[in-house]
Amino acid sequence: MVATMYLTRGFLDVSEALAVVGVAAGAASTVLLTPIAIGAAGFTTAGIAAGSAAAGMMSSVAIANGGGVAAGSVVALLQSAGAAGLTTGMTAAVGSVGGVVGGVVGGVTGWLLRKPPKSFSMLRKLPSLPPKPRPRASYRPPETDPTRPNLPPAEGPSSAPPSRSLRK
Repeated sequence: MVATMYLTRGFLDVSEALAVVGVAAGAASTVLLTPIAIGAAGFTTAGIAAGSAAAGMMSSVAIANGGGVAAGSVVALLQSAGAAGLTTGMTAAVGSVGGVVGGVVGGVTGWLLRKPPKSFSMLRKLPSLPPKPRPRASYRPPETDPTRPNLPPAEGPSSAPPSRSLRK
């Protein structure tokens, strides 16, 4: 509701609105669905259901700990949540994790749905062009180069070309 209000008044763009909706939906759905998932795993109000995933977890933890389940372990917390329901702290933690996941999913979805800027839209319409050929290197003597001014030759011994006499 709030995201719709801000979106219609121009405060949020689509990706931000989807992130806000994702946070709310993720938090609410995890708080509502976590007790159902805990019960489906075998952590019920009557205890751990035989042959369930919870029974396998409890058996593995009991073998690893020498015959008992340690207080505060994951199996003990899930058994407590299945028997008595989620505590306030567990509800807050589950809702926070769900809100973060929902916000990330909503934000990424909004980012993927975002239209490219108009300056880039024309690039999709251009046909692919072959690469430009590389220019060949050519040598022009300085006196025939039109980009250089015609300067008189420098005077001195270095201006004369070396003689090629055959005498030694």
